[in-house]
Amino acid sequence: MTSILLVKCPDRSGIVAALSTFLRDQGGNILDADQHTDADTGTFFMRVTFDRSGFRLDTTDTYAALQELGSKFSMSFELHDAEVKPRVAVFAGKTPHCLYDLLLNQNLGEFPGEIAAVISNHAAIAEVARHFDVPFHHVPMEGLGKAEAERLQRELLLREKIDLLVLARYMQVLSPGFCRDYAGRAINIHHSFLPAFAGAKPYHQAKERGVKIIGATAHYVTPVLDDGPIIAQDTSRVTHRDTAEDMARKGRDLERRVLTQAVRLHLERRVLITGNRTIVFGE
Repeated sequence: MTSILLVKCPDRSGIVAALSTFLRDQGGNILDADQHTDADTGTFFMRVTFDRSGFRLDTTDTYAALQELGSKFSMSFELHDAEVKPRVAVFAGKTPHCLYDLLLNQNLGEFPGEIAAVISNHAAIAEVARHFDVPFHHVPMEGLGKAEAERLQRELLLREKIDLLVLARYMQVLSPGFCRDYAGRAINIHHSFLPAFAGAKPYHQAKERGVKIIGATAHYVTPVLDDGPIIAQDTSRVTHRDTAEDMARKGRDLERRVLTQAVRLHLERRVLITGNRTIVFGE
């Protein structure tokens, strides 16, 4: 049995020794450890993977013991069972390239979670979900209205016990309440032109400005549009020979790769949020 411990606290001497001693004394064996101290804020971050097969404490007692230890260091922590696959729902838009990449990774056995549902306001996306044998739910915006559509979406997420929500080019803005309820549990993808190329046809705008690099950014969803903590980014060079359609094609390539990477990092418990930034271990 393998567990993952994520730690955040003010930096001071003795933290690593205290955690290592605790795990050793309880029969744990550290398999991997990574740490970082933010010099600007004086905050210490750590990710520890350890074998719990010989652990003397059950999960409840482990939490209690970590809380007692953490109180000495003003420490917040998360403890996860690495063998439990988090349940994922994908909100998909009309353009399915990101959805395809996520589903293909799951089909190949390379996805560290379980895509339990695909939810879209476009009925045609059902064919994609059906191809990969994943349940599909059509929640149209027209007719229902935003408030009712979100109510139905929330019911689905609760019923399916969803741990992570992924916006795969969903192209709909979630309400502030929805964003707050899924803070740190919802990931979005967008072209990295924002805010310089906000609005419609960003690749056409980029072409007109003669950009030399295009990109994509995956970030956590917050009530402020496209302003959440960034998890992963990538870029691709373009030239004057590229048309807007060429840029869009290259952009789609980046978007699917970056979103899948960000989702994988989150599901592997490699991301710690600090303010509006992230600490990402083991990239």
